[in-house]
Amino acid sequence: MYRISQLAEKLGLSRTTLLYYEKQGLIQGQRLDNGYRSYTDKDLQRLKLLQKLQAGGLTLKECQACLDEKVERSILVERLRQLDEEIAQKQKSRQLLAALLGESSLTDWHETLEQQAPEAHLEWLIKQGFDEKQAMRLKWLSKDMNSHEQYMHDFNLVFKALERWGPGSEADTLKAFELLPHKPQEILEIGCGQGTATKVLAATVLAQHNLANITAVDNEEFALQTLMNTLKEQGIGDRVSTVCANMEKLPFEPESFDLIWSEGSAYIMGVNNALTAWRPLLKKHGVLVLSDLVWSVESPSKEALAFWQKEYPDMTTAAQRIEQAEQAGYEVIDSFALSDESWRNYYAPLENRVEALKEQLQGSVALEDLKRELSAFHSRSGEFDYQMFILRVCY
Repeated sequence: MYRISQLAEKLGLSRTTLLYYEKQGLIQGQRLDNGYRSYTDKDLQRLKLLQKLQAGGLTLKECQACLDEKVERSILVERLRQLDEEIAQKQKSRQLLAALLGESSLTDWHETLEQQAPEAHLEWLIKQGFDEKQAMRLKWLSKDMNSHEQYMHDFNLVFKALERWGPGSEADTLKAFELLPHKPQEILEIGCGQGTATKVLAATVLAQHNLANITAVDNEEFALQTLMNTLKEQGIGDRVSTVCANMEKLPFEPESFDLIWSEGSAYIMGVNNALTAWRPLLKKHGVLVLSDLVWSVESPSKEALAFWQKEYPDMTTAAQRIEQAEQAGYEVIDSFALSDESWRNYYAPLENRVEALKEQLQGSVALEDLKRELSAFHSRSGEFDYQMFILRVCY
């Protein structure tokens, strides 16, 4: 015979739990003359069996049913299914914690968070110690906070030696400029990089005896310095001023520019976001010229779709971009796909650079990402294009 305190000690349970079990009819204590409850060895064994059943994930009510009747197989099957789900979720939780501790990749987690909560994602990265510039790069380049520093080292090693950081050509830049409805006086170029388009714009306005001012913006200081050195060598440096800034936080007053130019960079903040955010900077009937990667077919191949949905999930068709522009308050002056020359101008030097660094950067995640992009380019088959959009503000 056991008093309730002795029974509780043997089972590792509290007195309150045992009283609750007794109330539910799981055990039946006997009240002694001295007022104490007394329990038998049968009660002890019954509760030990109960604990074993509970270890299988059964509820107290289900355990009681199993104690008093034949076990229903359907109950066990359902509890097993639920337990498998819980184990799978726990495993995911463990994998995430391990990844946050740097034991594995966080790429999938970052990509999912970026799609579901991009603003919260950015704020969280900044709280983890990344400045805004690095947080933006992590979001659209490295996609893994654990390996970001090494990724950007390798990425910059590739691109610092390249003149172009995206598809484009002098001919396509000139073609878009000639489609402008008026001569601009104040030009803002956003995401100028090392200035491949800037140089064309500066030379063009000079040739037209146009006294336009060009403000070139990028968040890479070394790129802006490279641009200014080149312009000074060409004798047209006085046409351009540079500003190192985040394209999402441009330090300009409303209605400051007749023309905003952005080749291949608006995707960084999201083209639809750029359409809205940049519009107030344009004067009445001001023009926005931008280029963006778009699908040129309604049903892309599985391979192309899989690659670009991962690398550029916001990618859509030219028609959809035009619809977005119209909803943001623009009218479309013209739109055209960049030439094959524009693609070659970017991918041929990039491929040569990747080949030259393959031994030095063996095992580099950044280099492997660039190889996959090159593979996607070579299998393009007309499925996607870079599209130039010339848009005018509507009032």
